[in-house]
Amino acid sequence: MTKSKTTRPVIVCTEYKGVFFGYAADTTGDRITLERARMAIRFGTTRGVVQLAETGPTSNSKISATAPSMEVRKVTAVFEVTPAAVSAWEIAK
Repeated sequence: MTKSKTTRPVIVCTEYKGVFFGYAADTTGDRITLERARMAIRFGTTRGVVQLAETGPTSNSKISATAPSMEVRKVTAVFEVTPAAVSAWEIAK
């Protein structure tokens, strides 16, 4: 699935402590559909979850495979993602 022109890269946190990266067209409400979604299994950051939005996953992070699309439920936070962080998420293993 390719990224739609109307989506933007975001990190979404959930009530269940899930942390997901992906591309979303709508980030309102407590359910968000992400395209090209990945999960931060382990952050591996020194400055917390927000670092994932600023610089992306580190070499100490553990990142899931990519799901073409997923619905994230019980959303508690949505972070804008910098271009540098997007690049790091796209190449993370």
